[in-house]
Amino acid sequence: MDMGISLDGLSSGLDTTSLITQLMTAEAAPQNLLKTQVTTSNTMISALQGLNTRMATLADSATAAAKVGNLDLYSATSSSPALTVAVATGASAGELQVVVSALAQSQVGVSAAMAAWPSPSTITIVGHSGTPLEITPASNSLDDVASAINSSTAGVTATKVASGVDGSGTKLYRLQFSSKTSGAASSFTIYQGSAADVAGGTATNVLTAPGSATIKIAQDASVTLWKGTSAEQVITSSSNTFTDLLPGISITASAVVAGPVNIAVTRDDTKIAAVAKGLVDSISSAFVLIAAQTAVSTTTDASGKSTTSAGIFAGDSNIRDIRQKTLDAASAPINGHSPSEYGIVLTRTGTITFDPDKFAAALVADPTTVMAAVQTIATRIATVATAASDKYDGALTNQIRGDQSQVKNLGDQISAWDVRLASRKSTLQRTYSAMEVLLSNMKAQSAALTSQLSSLSTSTTTR
Repeated sequence: MDMGISLDGLSSGLDTTSLITQLMTAEAAPQNLLKTQVTTSNTMISALQGLNTRMATLADSATAAAKVGNLDLYSATSSSPALTVAVATGASAGELQVVVSALAQSQVGVSAAMAAWPSPSTITIVGHSGTPLEITPASNSLDDVASAINSSTAGVTATKVASGVDGSGTKLYRLQFSSKTSGAASSFTIYQGSAADVAGGTATNVLTAPGSATIKIAQDASVTLWKGTSAEQVITSSSNTFTDLLPGISITASAVVAGPVNIAVTRDDTKIAAVAKGLVDSISSAFVLIAAQTAVSTTTDASGKSTTSAGIFAGDSNIRDIRQKTLDAASAPINGHSPSEYGIVLTRTGTITFDPDKFAAALVADPTTVMAAVQTIATRIATVATAASDKYDGALTNQIRGDQSQVKNLGDQISAWDVRLASRKSTLQRTYSAMEVLLSNMKAQSAALTSQLSSLSTSTTTR
């Protein structure tokens, strides 16, 4: 039978479609309960994933804060814009006076003007180490010479530069040679001739030949420490950056400075406070989410009836345990002292707040103790947060996996109910269809009998 055909009382007069719909609604009640469980479980999974993300963030920030030396934060200043200072790991408080005597530079020189490289075309470059490198261009054209030098390992670049014309109108060019790096060790000499010619003293020095010129000589940057004292010391660098003048500090020169430049490195209390505050903010973020998903809410329907319902986390012992352990890790005493003494305050409502003024005052009074306290708190929180959010065996991770497994199982049950209900609906439709056919046959028989009886009655009367 085509299930799309209406079965409404052809013979019985009954609204069979409505009857089947009502019966199927009753039959589907268990499946609807399963669907409600799926909706509730998916809501829980989404909330758990949100909390897991925040606990993972808390674990990361706490782990970073707990690392040894992570709170050894310093800032550095320079009394001159010609010297910029950057702070790295391992810095410590200190002060230094520096005089910038010279800046590092690479060597630059130009050949005499020429139309083509003289024959023979062989070139030999001798670097600072004195080891010759022989180069043979594809031809005597200046383009081939420049290409051969640029593709070599000499550490020198060559550029063809226009240089007017000669008396016959032929275009002339110079080759500009530059070392790829700066510093005295980047110096080089260009020879026209082979390495053997150089060794024999018969090769031509391209950079001292008539018409050539030295534009810049290779030199190191140079600074003088404690200038004018018996401890005066000159420090050089192949670049304009010095990384070994003070621990964890790099100093970059951009100009020669005759007068002393003061470099000062001090503990950066603002950065240290930012680490502590970031830790507290991460805790608060997790607590805010837990509170929102636990809170009781009241709704009113169209009839004005109020309904009160608790959040999805209400009554969940795992969530309650994670929150309490995090709270304990942040507020438990350290060597007999409450974290509130350092500005990490447990409130009456069971939350953690950060008091910047109290933290700053404590840090000034006893920086060693305060930084140790922050690292202790961070270590405890990292342990708790990691145990909750670890992607392999975290408490929240396992809970999410369990709920996801339950949703899959419920989905399988719902699918099985789809088959069962479809079969039940088909059975009802066949049953009611058969009933209508039976009633139709009975009506037809009744009509036939009535007609026969009527005929008998007429016949008897006639006689």
